[in-house]
Amino acid sequence: MTVPATAAPNALAAVSPLLARLAAERATGALLRDRGTLFLEDGRIVHAESPATPGLDVLLTTGGGLAPERWREAVDRAGARRQVARFLVDSGGLAGGELEICHLAAIFDAAFFALSPGSGPSRFRRGATHWIGSVRSVAAAAVERETRRRRELLDAVWPYPLLDTAPVVPRAAAPGQTVTARQRMLLDRADGIRTPADLAWTLGRPAFHTLLDVRRLAAAGLVETPRSPAPPPVEVALPDWMTQAQSPDVALLRRLRDALEASL
Repeated sequence: MTVPATAAPNALAAVSPLLARLAAERATGALLRDRGTLFLEDGRIVHAESPATPGLDVLLTTGGGLAPERWREAVDRAGARRQVARFLVDSGGLAGGELEICHLAAIFDAAFFALSPGSGPSRFRRGATHWIGSVRSVAAAAVERETRRRRELLDAVWPYPLLDTAPVVPRAAAPGQTVTARQRMLLDRADGIRTPADLAWTLGRPAFHTLLDVRRLAAAGLVETPRSPAPPPVEVALPDWMTQAQSPDVALLRRLRDALEASL
């Protein structure tokens, strides 16, 4: 099934009417959009992923304390059974609390992009499940509320959406201006080429949190705010009488010449 995406900001179902309907139906399956996928079980969101965000593996290995080889082992040995999360905890590779925290961060992060305006039409694949397995579920309404709150927060901090996709260009701090350790880590990796999404993957942080950091740095003058492209020139249609070639009034020109000669 396919429904058009909408972007009205206020109604509860405005983020995704189909998601609200699936939650009410207690549906199980995958809600697919151009910028991400939400996995539902009995109408609750149990996992989410987006190409715009680092996945749970990056959050756990690059940003957390899980060795990459332990993650690969879990996928190889338990992926086909869709029990990767259970294997990580049962094998002692990861504490259950750390897994839940990273998993929730991955859900809200991916949902922010998957449910963004302009993410394309929604499709639902009934019965589809994710190989990560069961960790923790979140109410669809809670995900929608958080998605709206994050949109509003970004604009409240620094309302320049071009920052979210442009290369991050650092600026020198003003005399006496301080930078937090978290901000310093981001600025040290901002080379004028990496975008906020690139930095999120490099740092192993959720993409939304990186967007928020970049906007805060821009508001503080520590990151360049890209200028909006100049609008194309507006072509004003001229009336026909101004664009058509006018033939000179020969008689008038002669009278002007005669008058000039008479005055000499």
